[in-house]
Amino acid sequence: MILVEVETESFRNLAPQRIALSPRTTVLHGPNGQGKTNFLEACYLACTLRPLRAQKLSELVQFGAQAARTSAVVTLAAGLRSVEVVIDDGRRAARIDGKPVREPTELLGEYSVVAFTPDDLAVLRGGPDLRRKLLDRAVQNRHPDHLADAREYLRALKSRNQLLREGAAPALLDSFDVPLARLGARMRLRREELLDEMRGLAARAFAEVARGEEPLHLRYQAAGRDSNALGDEARSEGNAGLEERLRAALRSRLVRDRERGYTSVGPHADDLAVSIGERAARLYASQGQARAAVLAFKIGEIENLRAAQGRAPLLLLDDVSSELDPERNEFLMRYLRLLSGQVLLTTTDPRLVASGVAAEATFYSVARGRMAPAATA
Repeated sequence: MILVEVETESFRNLAPQRIALSPRTTVLHGPNGQGKTNFLEACYLACTLRPLRAQKLSELVQFGAQAARTSAVVTLAAGLRSVEVVIDDGRRAARIDGKPVREPTELLGEYSVVAFTPDDLAVLRGGPDLRRKLLDRAVQNRHPDHLADAREYLRALKSRNQLLREGAAPALLDSFDVPLARLGARMRLRREELLDEMRGLAARAFAEVARGEEPLHLRYQAAGRDSNALGDEARSEGNAGLEERLRAALRSRLVRDRERGYTSVGPHADDLAVSIGERAARLYASQGQARAAVLAFKIGEIENLRAAQGRAPLLLLDDVSSELDPERNEFLMRYLRLLSGQVLLTTTDPRLVASGVAAEATFYSVARGRMAPAATA
């Protein structure tokens, strides 16, 4: 997939405009707060039908406007396609070549978009929810059905938690245990399968970017791995065995879950354990080591997608270079220079990314939501 051009209207602080993109590298540069990240969000929304940062779709609408719109022309194997996404009254309406659609797979199929933001660099020090989000976005790129399963799982989880707080009868709760176990088993197995695929790729990237450090390890850490036998032995039993173990865990924790008012076991409570050598990165890694680990994870994701799909994903990088030390930034720039795919990146200083852009790169300066063609770095 190649993004040919993107048009925005009443989207965050962006001016109404249509922007042509390079098939290799497009660089957006300018001071913070001018709209660079907002344009990446418009691109991400057009390609995935999901927001990149916003918690609510209504946050994407420009202050004082009724609705926001982003549209894109993309090149696929079948030719040019047009995508339009409108956000109105907190709801999303998407069209591809003028026909309504609900899911990005109806357009993209096996094509993928990988976003890399400064927030990603902080996930190792944050809570497990941040690491689950990092992992799930990678799984969704590899297995598009994961998104629908995750949505259905969260709906069932929300209902079960409400019933727990209301003191509902066990039989009623059990009606939600069934979909939670069924969907939860699928979600966990996909997560672990993805880690199996990209574990070696991420470890090799870490060895290159953090020379002399001990090796990087990525491990799935399930809630109830000891108390409810949900560790590696559960995974080895396959989907049916894991589903049954999850149902048994939900039943055995019912009294505790009633007291707390929430469901304490399942993929929503699991974690991605990252270690450098034998030491947990969350507790012991320096800031540089933690950022190198996340950078390696992202490169592992990209390389795994390239191996599985036969092409590099569309890559969106939001001011990552300013958060990396010079050595690690240079490693990232070398990697981008050799990546045979389309890259859109933002920076406050184009000199930080000059070594990573192709000769045919397109540069735009961004000020007050408006993008203007600019000279190269």
